[in-house]
Amino acid sequence: MEQVPLTLHVAPPLRFFLPSRSRNQDTLRIDHDSGSSLVHIVQSLGIPLTEVGRLRANGRDVPPTHRPGPGERIDVEPLALPQQAPTDPPRFLLDVHLGTLARRLRLLGIDTAYDNDRDDPSLVAQANAEQRVLLTRDRGLLCRRNLVSGAHVNSTRPDEQLREVLQRFAPGLRPWTRCPACNSVLVPAPLDEIARSLEPGTLATQQTFARCVTCDRVYWPGAHHSHLARIVHQAEQLLSTR
Repeated sequence: MEQVPLTLHVAPPLRFFLPSRSRNQDTLRIDHDSGSSLVHIVQSLGIPLTEVGRLRANGRDVPPTHRPGPGERIDVEPLALPQQAPTDPPRFLLDVHLGTLARRLRLLGIDTAYDNDRDDPSLVAQANAEQRVLLTRDRGLLCRRNLVSGAHVNSTRPDEQLREVLQRFAPGLRPWTRCPACNSVLVPAPLDEIARSLEPGTLATQQTFARCVTCDRVYWPGAHHSHLARIVHQAEQLLSTR
C-alpha cells in the first residue's frame, strides 16, 4: 500500500498514551498505509479506542473505520464525561491487578466482578456476556478487537483509581450493600441467627450485623470502620459536586 502523509492533533488528555517523545507535541506528522483505518492508526500510537471520543477529519466527524486520505488533518478527542456504560447503573469487571479498587467499588455498592486468576480472553468474554465495563491498566487488553466496553485506569494508587472511575462514570452509590469478598448482596443479620459464629468480644461490643446472601460472611462495624467510612464519605462528596 502507498504511504500517505497525515497530520494528527491529539487532545491533551490523551497524550498520556503517546510515546514519551511525542507527549508535548501539539501536532504529529506521520506516514501511514493508505489502506489503514483510524482504528489502526490511533491504536498504533498507543491510544486504546475505548479512551477516544470524537474523531474528526478536516473538521467533520468520521467513524473509527474511516480511511484517511493524503494530507488530512485528524483530530482525536477525549470522551465526554460522564461516560455512558452499557447498563444503567454501570457494572464493572476488573483485571487481576485491581483487587483493592474492586473492594472499594463493592464497598460503595457498585456491581463489581473480580477474580485474581483470569486470562485476557476470559475477561473479554465475561465483560461482553454480562455487559460490564472492563477496567484495566493494560492497553493491549483494551485494544482487543472484540471488546465491547472498557476503560483504562491511569493511576497506580487505589485512592486515585477510585476517583478516576467515579468521575468517568458517575455511578449511583449504595454503600454497605455489597459483600467486599464476593460482590453479592448484603442483608441485615438478626443476632439470634449468627451468634454462634461470633466471638464473645464481638457479641459484647457490636449490635448491627449484615450477612452475604451467597458466601454467608458476616460483617459489622469493626476496627477498620472509620477508614472505610472515610472512603464512602469522600466518594459521596465527589459525586455530589458534579
